Amino acid sequence: MSTGFISRDRPPAIVLMGVSGSGKSSVGERLAARLGLPFHDADEFHPPANIDKMSHGIPLTDDDRWPWLDAIGHALGAADEGIIIACSALRRAYRDRLRAGAGRPVIFIHLSGSRQTIARRLGARKDHFMPPSLLDSQFATLEPPAPDEDAITVSVEPGLDHVVAAIVAALRGAIDRLPVAPRPEPTGAPAATRR
Repeated sequence: MSTGFISRDRPPAIVLMGVSGSGKSSVGERLAARLGLPFHDADEFHPPANIDKMSHGIPLTDDDRWPWLDAIGHALGAADEGIIIACSALRRAYRDRLRAGAGRPVIFIHLSGSRQTIARRLGARKDHFMPPSLLDSQFATLEPPAPDEDAITVSVEPGLDHVVAAIVAALRGAIDRLPVAPRPEPTGAPAATRR
């Protein structure tokens, strides 16, 4: 596995976004293995109250989401070795919050699929707290990334291998467009010793 294209200055912070059932976790695990980056699901960052609401079919409010998004943003920013996080990030405001919290460039990859495909996948899932009844709410909330967000959109209609291959190909160009952030000086090492 070659991952030389992944870093210009530091490994990337990648967010796989999309509605529930779009395959964020499955794609994230496979992509992380392909790129050699750690993977986390945004569900890990939800407080118990949020999980309880969703498991009872109650959509989250923005007041529920802000602390959750802040925790994810912090994780993105703290991952010096790169990171992939699966997070719905359905609205522009949520993605902007993640960018602000990360304090570094974040690549958003929108996993896009038809409502029919997503509903079929949700119906087949077991042991997940997001019931299929919330799918309409998710699609109503979704604001696909705007051109100025420089996100990557990939269809989830093909199989998992095709989706991951399409993401890897698209990442090659996205990494090249990222601004190079200055790397902090190592503590205790004078700048003159760096070559």
